[in-house]
Amino acid sequence: MCNSCGCDSSPSQNHALQPDNDKVDLHDQLLAGNDRIAAKNKSLFHHHKVLVINLMSSPGSGKTLLLEKTIDHFRDILKIAVIEGDLETENDAQRIRRHGAQAEQISTGSACHLDASMVAEVLPKFPLEQIDVLFIENVGNLICPACFDLGQHVNVVLLSVPEGDDKPEKYPVMFRAADLLIVNKLDYLDIPSGFSVDRAEASFRRTGNRSLVLSTSCVTDAGLSSWFAWIQNQLSLIKSPLDTTSNDASREEHHHVDSD
Repeated sequence: MCNSCGCDSSPSQNHALQPDNDKVDLHDQLLAGNDRIAAKNKSLFHHHKVLVINLMSSPGSGKTLLLEKTIDHFRDILKIAVIEGDLETENDAQRIRRHGAQAEQISTGSACHLDASMVAEVLPKFPLEQIDVLFIENVGNLICPACFDLGQHVNVVLLSVPEGDDKPEKYPVMFRAADLLIVNKLDYLDIPSGFSVDRAEASFRRTGNRSLVLSTSCVTDAGLSSWFAWIQNQLSLIKSPLDTTSNDASREEHHHVDSD
C-alpha cells in the first residue's frame, strides 16, 4: 500500500526464507526517528495540557460522524479541534468545520497512515493554548496506523457492526494498541448479520487487551453518553497537576459498558 512502512513488500517465498536485514534495519530506523518526533509532539501537548486522542479504524466505521456528535455535545463545554488524515480530499475536514471546530487536513497521498512528522508539520496551525481536546482521525486502515506513535495520549479503535465480530483477532496489532474499543453502528444489529457484541468483545480480549469496551450508535445516540464521560475522565487526567502523561489508568482491566 505504501513505501514508507514496508507494507508494500511482497510476501514472496524468498522473503520468507531469506529475510532482508537491510529492510529490517531501515524499518527500525524509521520507527526510531518517528518516535523521537512523537516524543516532541507529546511534550508540546503536555505543556499546553491538551488531550490528544488518536482515532483509528477501517474505512467507513463511523469515525467522522462520531466526531461530529462529539463536537456538538461539547460545543459549550470544551474547545475541540481535529486533524484529519486521508489519502486524498478534504471531505472529512469540511464536515468537521461545518460543526464549528477547527479541522486541518493531512493528505497522505500513497501513505496508508499518519506519522509523527506529518502531525508536527500541521500543529503550528492550531492555537494549542486554547484547545482542550485534539482528535487525530487517522487514515482508515486496520494495520499500519497502530505502528506509528503520533504523540497522542490515548488510542481509540472503532469496530463497526458491518465489519464482523472477528476483526480483533484478524488484526491484533491494531486492537492491542487500543486504550478504548468502541463497537459502533449498533443500529445495524436490526439487520440480520450474525454479529454479536459479546463475540466481538471476546475476540478483543483474546488479543490480550483488557481495556474498556463501549457500544455506540451515532444514528440512535445509544451509548454516546458513556463515550462523552470517558473523554471527560481522560481530560481530567491531563489537566490534573499530578498528571505524568502516563496512560496506565486507561490500561487497567475493565468490563464492557452496555449502550444506553
